Amino acid sequence: MKQIIRPAKAPTNAHVTIPGSKSMTNRALLLAALADGVSELSGLLISDDTLAFINALRQLGIVIQLDESDHSCIVGGSGGCFPKREANIWCHSAGTVARFLLAACATQPGKYYFDATEQLRQRPLHPLIQALSAQGAKIIPKDSKRMPFTIKGAEALEGGEIEIEGSETGQFVSALLMAAPFAKTQMEIKSHDIVNRPYVDMTCAMMAEFGVLVRRLHQSRFLIPVPQRYKAIDYVIEPDLSTASYFFAAAAVTGGEVTIQPLDRENSKQGDVRFLLILEKMGCEIIEDEQGFTVKGPEKLRGVNVDMRDFSDTFMTLAAMAPFARTPTTITNIGHTRLQESNRVKAVREGLEKLAVQVEEGSDWLRIHPSTPKPATIDSHHDHRIAMAFSIMGLCVPGVEIEGAECVSKTCPNFFKMWDGMLS
Repeated sequence: MKQIIRPAKAPTNAHVTIPGSKSMTNRALLLAALADGVSELSGLLISDDTLAFINALRQLGIVIQLDESDHSCIVGGSGGCFPKREANIWCHSAGTVARFLLAACATQPGKYYFDATEQLRQRPLHPLIQALSAQGAKIIPKDSKRMPFTIKGAEALEGGEIEIEGSETGQFVSALLMAAPFAKTQMEIKSHDIVNRPYVDMTCAMMAEFGVLVRRLHQSRFLIPVPQRYKAIDYVIEPDLSTASYFFAAAAVTGGEVTIQPLDRENSKQGDVRFLLILEKMGCEIIEDEQGFTVKGPEKLRGVNVDMRDFSDTFMTLAAMAPFARTPTTITNIGHTRLQESNRVKAVREGLEKLAVQVEEGSDWLRIHPSTPKPATIDSHHDHRIAMAFSIMGLCVPGVEIEGAECVSKTCPNFFKMWDGMLS
């Protein structure tokens, strides 16, 4: 599907309702599924990734009553023991399904077959496989590093001290953390150089809300005492700040304003809340009140130099804003994003060059210069964040088209309808 981006004829002035956080939705679904009792989740994101998680949990025997129109669901918790001892888990393209459920299934006395799209098959999984194997789970075939494979659970993980690589994705650490209460002895997880650390912080905070304490011994050491069990609760998902970033950027590049639903900036669990600091450094004004959360763009943006290691999902948003700033923008510590839905560093550089933007690329950085972009068709690389980010440039450059735009269904199926609605 090719999507033509309609240019903004005037500064934006819109109210937008942002769907729920994907990261919080899928963590809440797993914690509720492992809990004792029945949980109600509201503010749920309904997208390809979250529906894949719900379907996978149902394959494991978890009862979930989903109300898509109300963005809510009721989850019957399993008390830490999935009802089905054998299941085929289709992960679709969702890294959280593959990583979080792989660790959860490792704690079960059953056999579970995992497979996914070719895109997800190519993404890193081996460090988590190694860690779970060391904890007593068995992977069949034994030397598997990528899906498809079968995992035979260990009934209970061994516990004790375990070290796992965190420089490729913090999801490995989060997966182990959520499975750790079902170990035989307390587990101490060590992981140096964790990327997107706020997502691990989110995991720890949500585990605590569902009744399981994680003791933070150090920035890279986590102790999970046992026995502990998750308790059912009613849980409200925050609006997704990764998705909100595109709409905030629309206000920034057009010199307009966009308001979303009220947001508790100070207490948000999402690392992408830091993107608001970038907007302020670029000259935007941010207003918080009971009616909503508003970003107002300046007459002219300022370029910034920023390390985005801990909130890299929004680096593409910044890259799409940068050509319209009056000074260059340098984005560093983003090398790990080459192993996500696409090689994001390369994809952004290629897209900007197609639009006649002057850009430099390093192994883990981009430098983007003030430019006068020209019309072009941008390849999304089947990456939802590439498709949404380059839509920002289409507001100021007539003739921008996104190839493969259907990929936004991964996290925001109604994105282009919302985008056009913002311009009405």
